[in-house]
Amino acid sequence: MRPRLADCFDPTGKRFGIPTYPWHLAPDGYATRRQLRALGLRPGGQEVVAQILRPRRGREPLAGYLYRTDLAVPVRPMTAGRRAALAKANTARRTCPNCRMDAGYCIPRSLGVCIPCAYPDDQQRAA
Repeated sequence: MRPRLADCFDPTGKRFGIPTYPWHLAPDGYATRRQLRALGLRPGGQEVVAQILRPRRGREPLAGYLYRTDLAVPVRPMTAGRRAALAKANTARRTCPNCRMDAGYCIPRSLGVCIPCAYPDDQQRAA
């Protein structure tokens, strides 16, 4: 049976334990983490107060957890130390452990090395 939007509507929380709304139909004053971040806010330790569900054929519905925007707090500002740590982490993600070169992109975790090191035969044929 195909899930319907009506199956995702439970504003009292009887069926799902917390108030539940269909996708794009949550009342004002609630936001997901991404929506809070776009507003320059973060949940700030508050609990999930509601959820939104999007039905999918043959699978469980997608869930998005909602927080109250009036209880959200501003995002912590970026400090010089945090900025340096992020730059160092991103450099490590771009550096190939095999040839020690900056690949210019994040090394795929599935390969563990840059593309030329992972497929050396293909690189010789291309040249």
